[in-house]
Amino acid sequence: MKKGLVLEGGAMRGLFTAGVLDVFMENGIDFDGAAGISAGAVFGCNFKSRQIGRSIRYNKRFCGDKRYGSFSNWIKTGDVFDVDFCYDTIPNELDVFDTETFRENPIEFWVGATNVETGEAEYHLCTDGGENDIQWMRASASIPFVSRIVEVDGYKLLDGGTSDGIPYRFMTEKQGYDKCVTVLTRQPGYKKKKNKLMPILRAKLKAYPNLIRALADRHIRYNALYEYMEERVKAGENYIIQPPAALDVAQMEKNPSKLEAVYQLGREEALKHLDKVKEFLGIS
Repeated sequence: MKKGLVLEGGAMRGLFTAGVLDVFMENGIDFDGAAGISAGAVFGCNFKSRQIGRSIRYNKRFCGDKRYGSFSNWIKTGDVFDVDFCYDTIPNELDVFDTETFRENPIEFWVGATNVETGEAEYHLCTDGGENDIQWMRASASIPFVSRIVEVDGYKLLDGGTSDGIPYRFMTEKQGYDKCVTVLTRQPGYKKKKNKLMPILRAKLKAYPNLIRALADRHIRYNALYEYMEERVKAGENYIIQPPAALDVAQMEKNPSKLEAVYQLGREEALKHLDKVKEFLGIS
């Protein structure tokens, strides 16, 4: 039986996921593979590198730093998050990403991003946590309109959530995982609504009609996938952990206390589900 871990994105809502994953690591819950989108990728990579606490640590430390995320960054560079600071200085100098452990850990770690030319999802298997893997993680978290297109491995990429908000079907139907634990950052019953910024996005991204189409019907695909995943729960193939209510945190949250609260809620929910998750995965 192949056991998979599926990680939704959601900007700083992703610290809920970070809390869940830290509890998993502390309690010996492991998987054969994982797939992350956006925040699920950039925070989830610490599960493969076995760095408990790293996601919440560097987010609290740098959330008030303009280089980490700010309107001024966007005006100056076209990226709301300073690329050099977030994807070079932090992981290589200020809060070092353990590439050795990442490389040696046998768990598969997939990152999804959206091909702006086709509007479809592209997935990359991260193997060593090096520059190429980091660029895929960056692409996965690069939100349209406030991020520049990321070019890597011959693709032009942006936010993975545009084409595949939750990589559940990728793991089960394309990678053959039998059972998945899915960590969501939205509350039960959540329904995604049509993007109110579509007129702006159409003007900004007019060179990429397939991307515009993916953005326009994203809510329809997301809501259908959510219903499908709930069906898989009833079938005993999926186990969902999610916040009990909407998370009170901004996409670029500057309050460390709010970030900590979201992270702690993730830990609390993981501990509540711990025994059932072990039973679901067949862990004694």
